Amino acid sequence: QVRLVESGGGLVQPGGSLRLSCVGSGFTLDTWAIGWFRRAPGKDLEEVSCITASGTMNYGDPVKGRFSISRDNAKKTVYLHMNSLKAEDTANYYCARRHRDCSPVIGTFGSWGPGTQVAVSS
Repeated sequence: QVRLVESGGGLVQPGGSLRLSCVGSGFTLDTWAIGWFRRAPGKDLEEVSCITASGTMNYGDPVKGRFSISRDNAKKTVYLHMNSLKAEDTANYYCARRHRDCSPVIGTFGSWGPGTQVAVSS
């Protein structure tokens, strides 16, 4: 059974850092792009970052220069390193997969995880 599970969320102060993990099971991670998405209260789902199967990284404008994405295929894990967190980063964060390449079309991603909550507040 194909699964993605996120972890690493929590409460952090503005300016702080978190590392989210997305662990895959039931499939070989090597040939899949993994995207990180978030849904803030009252807002639409947005793509935060994505890493292709070959390792090319993309970032949404709100997180450029603050977030970074990486993958460890041996551990079947994709990480989202979040630095200089702001209140507007508060959201539920999800990961999902797409074969090989990333896409700006969120609907082309599948196997969504249940999400992990990030709250940035003093």
